Order: sequence, then structure tokens, then C-alpha cells
Amino acid sequence: MPFEQGAPSSFTAVSIQNNAPDSSGVYGLSNSREWIFIGESNNIRVALMEYLRDVNSSGTARRPTGFSYETASPGKRVARKNELVRELTPAEAISRS
Repeated sequence: MPFEQGAPSSFTAVSIQNNAPDSSGVYGLSNSREWIFIGESNNIRVALMEYLRDVNSSGTARRPTGFSYETASPGKRVARKNELVRELTPAEAISRS
């Protein structure tokens, strides 16, 4: 099952601040063609802001335009991330604590 959230939010600093929770969970980044990244973190908002800074400084060709997330307890988020990676097959998957 894809992210419970439904439609992705815009991958911008303002949208992350307004929409991403500062709690434990999993998150994914996408563009119109693919899932780019699935990660897990103690703080979804902080992890997304770090990824946004990395994307803006690296000039990568895979520019995310949206993000999705689910809150999850620290004990369950790794398993949920692994489920999403298998289902959505992103270009990359790492952890950001």
C-alpha cells in the first residue's frame, strides 16, 4: 500500500514547514516520472529540510517536486520503509536520523 497520506505535498521549504510533522516516520520524494527516495527519520520535517538543502546544492538531475509521509514509531518505521521500497522501487533509499 502506498503512503497513507494520499496526494503528495509540494517539495518546497514553505510546504515542508507547513505540512511535514516533526515526528518519527517514513517519507518519500517523487517527481512526475518516478519515486526518487524513500527514507525514515526521527523527525520527518528535519529530514526533508536536509534533503531539500542537499538537492538545491548538488544540482542533481532527479529533482523531487513532491513529498509524502507517514508517521510511525521508531520501532516500526524501518519495516514500513522497507515495505515502501519494495512496493515503489525508488531510485535510492537511505536513512536520515
